Amino acid sequence: MSVFAAVGDALGAPFEFMPAGSYAKRFPRPVRGGIGELIGGGGFNWAPGEFTDDTQMAIVLAESLLANDHTLSRDHVFESWREWAADARDVGSTTRHALSFTRWQDVTHRNPAMTAANGALMRAFPLALLEVDSGTRKEWTLQQAALTHAHPDAALGAWLGVAMMRAAIDEQDPFSALDDELRQLPSESYEVFSPLLDESWKPSIDAIGNSSVWGCLAGAVWAVRGARSFEDAVVRAVNLGDDADTVACVAGAIAGAMFTEQAIPSRWLAYVHGTVQGKSYRLEDLENLAMSIAGKPVPKPQKEAVVGPIEVFPGLHAA
Repeated sequence: MSVFAAVGDALGAPFEFMPAGSYAKRFPRPVRGGIGELIGGGGFNWAPGEFTDDTQMAIVLAESLLANDHTLSRDHVFESWREWAADARDVGSTTRHALSFTRWQDVTHRNPAMTAANGALMRAFPLALLEVDSGTRKEWTLQQAALTHAHPDAALGAWLGVAMMRAAIDEQDPFSALDDELRQLPSESYEVFSPLLDESWKPSIDAIGNSSVWGCLAGAVWAVRGARSFEDAVVRAVNLGDDADTVACVAGAIAGAMFTEQAIPSRWLAYVHGTVQGKSYRLEDLENLAMSIAGKPVPKPQKEAVVGPIEVFPGLHAA
């Protein structure tokens, strides 16, 4: 799981479904005290700092990868998502429809052309953390996408996002990686994605909606490309409005890998949290999950020996 994505998700949650510019209007300058800009609320009444279904689905995917020895089991993750969706506060319409089926092999969509939503992209970033070869990472990214989204661009957009994050993790240029991957797309997909992901693209009132995989990735890439810092990237993404949490989730994943966790404002890290099927996840839990996915040892909490109470001043005891 990516802490970077979770922070962007939580920052954008209150501004989902709101018009562009809403974040800048609410916060014309950074808020340094208290909960900062993680105000919560929004259409689903999120708590301050609470991440949304974007991060929840990514956590379920991450836990499934760990349960299956760092491999993707479509049967396992599909059933895990079904269990999550049963009591989730927010589930995207395309995803909810797909998870209404008992088996992923039986999923059908009345109009597959309408399934190019951003749900397969927003949840895919745990795959960027896996230490596997690029071919395997791409295959699993496309497979997890196809479990719920039939449109091929939903899967290809997820792969472009994952490839960018992985390039940044490997200290390579994510925009060069994006260009390389774009050239390998089928021609019909390249023709749609390429102009939206070009450095000349800018958001406009007639731009494609960011609830689509095309608009979401375009907004996230634009936000990161013009950013001076992680904070700048996710603020630019949230300020686009509409599906603000998801665009910021994607921008956060890429920008975080570029600028590293140390670049994330502490006022956001301190409050990011959420719950998945009754299990609470805070910063340390998200970090440990990410380290586990990456195959790195997770530090064990050190228990301090019980000392005291002792009298440290006449009549004053401490333990």
